[in-house]
Amino acid sequence: MPKKKQKESERPVRPPLEPMPQPITDTLRKNYMPYAMSVIVSRAIPEIDGFKPSHRKLLYTMYKMGLLNGNRTKSANIVGQTMKLNPHGDGAIYETMVRLTRGNEALLTPFVDSKGNFGKAYSRDMAYAASRYTEAKLESICQELFRDIDADAVDFVDNYDGELKEPTLLPTTFPNILVSANTGIAVGMASNFCGFNLHEVCRTAIAYIKNPNHDILSTLPAPDFPTGGEIIFDEAEMRKIYATGRGSFKVRAKWQYLKKENLIEITQIPYTTTIEAIMDKTADLVKGGKIREIADIRDETDLSGLKIAIDLKRGTDPEKLMDRLFHQTPLMDSFSCNFNVLINGMPRVLGVAGLLEEWTAWRTESVRRRVFFDLGKKKDRLHLLLGLKAILLDIDRAIKIIRDTEMDSEVIPNLMIGFGIDEKQAEYVAEIRLRNINREYILKRTQETETLEKEIARLEDILASKTKLRNIIIKELEAVVKKYPAPRHSEIIYAEELKPFDEDDHIEDYPVLVFMTKEGYFKKITPASWRMSSEHKLKDGDAVVWETETSNKQDIIFFTDKQQAYKARLYDFDDTKASVLGDYLPQKLGMDEGETPIYAMLPGDYKGMMAIVFQNGKAARFSIESFETKTNRRRLTNAYSDKSPAVAFFHPLDEETELTVFSTSPQGRRALTFRAGMLDIKSTRGAQGSQVVILRGSHTVTGACRADEAKLSDPARYRCREIPSIGILLRDEDLPESQLTL
Repeated sequence: MPKKKQKESERPVRPPLEPMPQPITDTLRKNYMPYAMSVIVSRAIPEIDGFKPSHRKLLYTMYKMGLLNGNRTKSANIVGQTMKLNPHGDGAIYETMVRLTRGNEALLTPFVDSKGNFGKAYSRDMAYAASRYTEAKLESICQELFRDIDADAVDFVDNYDGELKEPTLLPTTFPNILVSANTGIAVGMASNFCGFNLHEVCRTAIAYIKNPNHDILSTLPAPDFPTGGEIIFDEAEMRKIYATGRGSFKVRAKWQYLKKENLIEITQIPYTTTIEAIMDKTADLVKGGKIREIADIRDETDLSGLKIAIDLKRGTDPEKLMDRLFHQTPLMDSFSCNFNVLINGMPRVLGVAGLLEEWTAWRTESVRRRVFFDLGKKKDRLHLLLGLKAILLDIDRAIKIIRDTEMDSEVIPNLMIGFGIDEKQAEYVAEIRLRNINREYILKRTQETETLEKEIARLEDILASKTKLRNIIIKELEAVVKKYPAPRHSEIIYAEELKPFDEDDHIEDYPVLVFMTKEGYFKKITPASWRMSSEHKLKDGDAVVWETETSNKQDIIFFTDKQQAYKARLYDFDDTKASVLGDYLPQKLGMDEGETPIYAMLPGDYKGMMAIVFQNGKAARFSIESFETKTNRRRLTNAYSDKSPAVAFFHPLDEETELTVFSTSPQGRRALTFRAGMLDIKSTRGAQGSQVVILRGSHTVTGACRADEAKLSDPARYRCREIPSIGILLRDEDLPESQLTL
């Protein structure tokens, strides 16, 4: 009997196969490393011709479209054609094109002649128009990129779908790697090239080819930027950049003061910033009260170029104001160099000399390949003419051979047999028109043969001599200098000629009253504001514990209950009124959680002494010079001893200052008055100090003050001749008033 067919629902269900575990390190190695290498080698890092693949694909597409000598075409058309070589999408291609245009002003030597709105490199908000609205073609300098492109000077590879060929490099006749600014961020590495002036680079390359020991700084004094500005030249740092390919230098804006209008015009800014970044930072400083001299700031950029206008208040010194703006806004910025370039597919960080050496070697090979290509063409031509020459010696015989040949396919073989020539020569002869069999034609071909022989000998001589190949490169560089004007944009100013920036010179100094409360609030109030209202706003239970009158440019030091000190400058605090709570110091100074300020002092010129009295009866005297620091450190740890809590701080202090210390004892409260000079001067501020009060059991020092503030009925009674001392019991009239109870 046939077996009964089993129902689908009755079939046993196989358990799903569990995936084999794969170590994450293997996954990273297999998947991430190829991606990282692709980004490094094929996307982000420029090669020795000065271009990234995206630049090269775009420019080569435009060249093949005939845009080197033709009219402009719509940018959308260019973007569409470029997608045959670059599959990264129209947005990325158009953005690449924008940066290469003259209108965007991102490059000293632009490669794309543009028409329409392409935005500006120096503006964050001036966006470029869509590709359907703009037009472009290649600039004339692109002749130097493509002159040898069809002469086998560089290798070609298949595009991503294998339908077209594209060059691996463009055979630039000048070191574009130094001329074009380039920035790229790959995986684990980056590249940042500043631009250099075209003429200076070409002259430097010529000098370096002639003499590898040439001092590059003598012909290439500094980088150059399309946005201009003033490069602050530091010779040591510039030589370091030229030698290693790494380092940084400062660039600042160029400005002028219009006295009649009382305004500053900024017409050039650093390459690394934008108009909006400068205006935003300046506006923040004005709103925060850090800069009071500016009445208004405007962006007046128009078709004539960049312009930022700053209206000044009456009596403002423009030099001092700009000095402050240079140091507090992006009007002065640093450019960090990282000359990372792909050499034969390997990333290398090279100095200027190294780049010129690699470019010269690569360009020499390109010229050699071009000469060899020309030599091959001329040899082929000569070969054909030699075959023609053999036939022209007996043209009647050649005509007879052709006439006597019955089949067309046998004409070439019969000519080859009759005159002893090869197939190419016979093919060339057979194609000559009947009208060319005349005396003049024969003489011209004979002369051409002689010319070709001389030219071939010359080309072979060039190929045999490295010096002659280098001379060709030099002549091409000289032609670039003559043909393409390149005025310098950025001015060079020397660092040693600039006055060092002193922040104190730019801070307004005026009288202020300062207050600190028990809860850690701080107020800085001008005398005028204090006279209008002197009633403090405080939290419940809070009270002012320290106050003094000083000036706005003074330093201030706050001591906390965690044995730390915090340094600040009074101008870091905003002017306020008595009717507000003020700045909360733990938050303002970044104190640790639970840390509270307990004392403040004005160190002045950091001369003189201070004393601290501790709960264990000891007191330390030391110089406040130990709080002076060369750097702008805000927090000072181990500001004083942590062996016992501090009960009082004294500053200023001299030898004859009398201090009164109060303590507890079995018999009652005691007091002790002594001269500060009786305390030994400690070399470190963290020292415990000298024993002042002899304490027994669990008794402690409860407080201390200056003797004239103690308000004792008989001060002489409590004065001691030497320390340590047990002190004197307080009289009833000197005891603090006890609180009345019901």
